[in-house]
Amino acid sequence: MLVSLKKKIGLKLSLNDPHWGNQKDDAKKAQEGKKPGEGPPDLDQLWRDFNARLNAFFGQKNRPENNGGGGMRPDMKGAGITVGVAAAVVALIWLASGSFIVQEGQTGVVMTFGRYSHSTPAGFNWRWPYPFQTDETVNVSQVRTVEVGYRSTVKNKQAKESLMLTDDENIIDIQFAVQYTLKDPVAWLFNNRDQEETLRQVAETSIREIVGRSKMDFVLYEGREKVALDTQQLMQQILDRYAVGAVVTNVTMQAVQPPEQVQTAFDDAVKAGQDRERQKNEGQAYANQVVPVARGNAFRLLQEAEAYRSMVTENAIGNASRFTQVLGEYQKAPGVTRDRMYLETMQQIFSSASKVMIDAKSGSNLLYLPLDKLIAQSAAQDAGAAAAKAASTPPAAATLPSDIMQTVESPRRDGRSRETSRDREGR
Repeated sequence: MLVSLKKKIGLKLSLNDPHWGNQKDDAKKAQEGKKPGEGPPDLDQLWRDFNARLNAFFGQKNRPENNGGGGMRPDMKGAGITVGVAAAVVALIWLASGSFIVQEGQTGVVMTFGRYSHSTPAGFNWRWPYPFQTDETVNVSQVRTVEVGYRSTVKNKQAKESLMLTDDENIIDIQFAVQYTLKDPVAWLFNNRDQEETLRQVAETSIREIVGRSKMDFVLYEGREKVALDTQQLMQQILDRYAVGAVVTNVTMQAVQPPEQVQTAFDDAVKAGQDRERQKNEGQAYANQVVPVARGNAFRLLQEAEAYRSMVTENAIGNASRFTQVLGEYQKAPGVTRDRMYLETMQQIFSSASKVMIDAKSGSNLLYLPLDKLIAQSAAQDAGAAAAKAASTPPAAATLPSDIMQTVESPRRDGRSRETSRDREGR
């Protein structure tokens, strides 16, 4: 009994052994010092195990049949069903791999065997899976930047790109950045191999042309904005001609300066130029201050001379006319005319001279009478009396009655009249 049980158990173990009947492998492993069952798995056995599990999953059972070798033959019908299901699953996964999502602000480009097929909008899209069709997403709303003359920072200069020659044969160092967006993703992908390098070369070509037509001082100072604007316009023309599919939105000058090797000499030249301009401006300001004053003085003197000439001329004409009129009157009445002329002459003389009257003929005690001083003194006393309301006693000569004054002046007039009559009679 025990022997038969051991044989049955051994037979069962042998049937369940995946390496049952493979005496060559067991002998080989025994020679190598390995136990039977160790080492890499057998591919055939793995395939049989996989089919068995699938059949068990779909309700199929393995019916072992004894063949000449005492082995086990797999069920071919169950294996076919398993392969079909696996193929269907693989096909579904393959078809699902053709779906893709395009974000907002982006455009999907679908290619059939590497050639452009169509563009897709934002959202969920589907195409034929690889290898029939492929897709590529292009961000058309992103503002991209290309740096010319430097990388990342201005200190990291690229001398081959930044050094340029101006119209006046001076070398200048320029670093600038170009900002652009995409307007045609298809042209951006298929018309150029290296798009960013193409943009950089176009930017460098454009600014070299603009700087080559400008003076150094213009590029360094007052013309920086104009150079950037002209570069942007020329870049856009070239990009449209190449059909790159990009739009240049802005060109920003990061640094514009002479080369480092001549920076010190250039600074000295700039300072000298600034000193020259300052001195020129100071001289011009002084000239603007002095020249108008001199012109004003010259014009004033000219007008004064003109006025003086007109005055002298008019006075001469007036005197000649007056003399002609006096001559006519004198011819009519010589005596009266002489008296009037004498009186007018004396009036003119006494109006501008100090008046002192002396009576030397009569026996009056009043010999000296300074009329101008008396009049000034009387006016001062009147003003003081009105201000202080306390009049002091005026001098006796200052309060002479009017009859005395007439008495003093009458002999003088009588004497003059007598002398005048005598002169007339003598004539």
